Amino acid sequence: MREKIIVFSVLFVLALGPGFSQEYHTISKKELRSKIEGYWLGQLVGNYMGFPFEFVYSADPAPIFIDRYYNVTDSAGIKMNHTDRRGNVNIFADALGGAWSDDDSDIEFVTLHAVEEHGLDINYQEITDAWKKHINRFIWVSNRKARDLMEEGLVAPDTGKKENNPYWYAIDPQLVNEIWSAFYPAMPDKAVERAEWSARITSDDWGTHPTMFYAALYSAAFYEKDITKLYDIGMSYIPKDSPFYKGLQDVKKWHGKNPDWETTRELIKNNYLAYPEVVEDSFYQEVSAMVNGLCGAMAILYGEGDFIKTTGIAVSAGYDCDNQGATCAGLIGVLQGADCIPRELTHEMGYNEKWEAPFNNQYINYSRDGLPNLTYISDIIDRILAISETAILENGGEKMEEDGITVYHIKT
Repeated sequence: MREKIIVFSVLFVLALGPGFSQEYHTISKKELRSKIEGYWLGQLVGNYMGFPFEFVYSADPAPIFIDRYYNVTDSAGIKMNHTDRRGNVNIFADALGGAWSDDDSDIEFVTLHAVEEHGLDINYQEITDAWKKHINRFIWVSNRKARDLMEEGLVAPDTGKKENNPYWYAIDPQLVNEIWSAFYPAMPDKAVERAEWSARITSDDWGTHPTMFYAALYSAAFYEKDITKLYDIGMSYIPKDSPFYKGLQDVKKWHGKNPDWETTRELIKNNYLAYPEVVEDSFYQEVSAMVNGLCGAMAILYGEGDFIKTTGIAVSAGYDCDNQGATCAGLIGVLQGADCIPRELTHEMGYNEKWEAPFNNQYINYSRDGLPNLTYISDIIDRILAISETAILENGGEKMEEDGITVYHIKT
């Protein structure tokens, strides 16, 4: 059957004439759905793997390599968050019977509902109204400030501008906008455009550039398998005078020179932790889009496309590591498809039972007001897929049937 799809795709390309292969990418509906599923499940896994270690390690990385879920009951003998839900992910999974909301996924959950209501061309007034209706709790730093400014009557993008939001440089938009690349698979131009648009709800200037980098990576990962090529695609969307562009260049150079990621992590800390220099408080250095974005870039290069290796480096590197873990894990989920995620991380998370479906097919929302408390994960994936199909067709793509198999030809 795969051979028939390949022959059909070749004939389709030949029918459209020279230059088509450079402009279109072909993917079956089944593979597209698997990659979207890999994105959603991956960000959940990375989030929960990083939870116990969020902001625990800064001066140095974690003393062990984080390659599984840890809890305060572990005998690993390492520091971790132990006074809240972050250090008890398995207990939470058991109690809730599946996955649960956190800002690595629940702001995208809001975006999904808002785009379903208003369309892919949703405007700033509409997204501001959605934030005011649904996003009131469990937000911090630039997200929190942007939401407070909305209460004062400001509308995005004024809520992210330097003169209004003193945290415009924070990590926040990197971790809440990957969904735009799922909406625009294999269309990095559109994914980056819309992710930057959304990043400006909370951020400004180079504070939006890591979001653009990851948007390009995610969207391109629907067709490109080579990690080095993906990295270069991501860099190509960043302004050359951006400090984040220089940081990406440095990480790529250090990766070429240093076989171990720990050495590169030390170089990132020494060169970029205190950036921007006006940030004196150590906590706000640790939530900067700069140091966190570059640690994620490091994990992607050293992880070499492997799910555990990539996610483990992102988490073990420290700082706001649950967020980088989620972003990097979601990327590999897109790159390799949902089957690349180890079963013990999706089906065997709880202490008391093994689930038949990833995270028991349940996403429990307790953080976003006015949205369903329980949504089936399979429904979330199908809803994203439906929007992706709309985006493909609205942007010059094709949907074809061949021997009962649905195939998309996506115009890049």
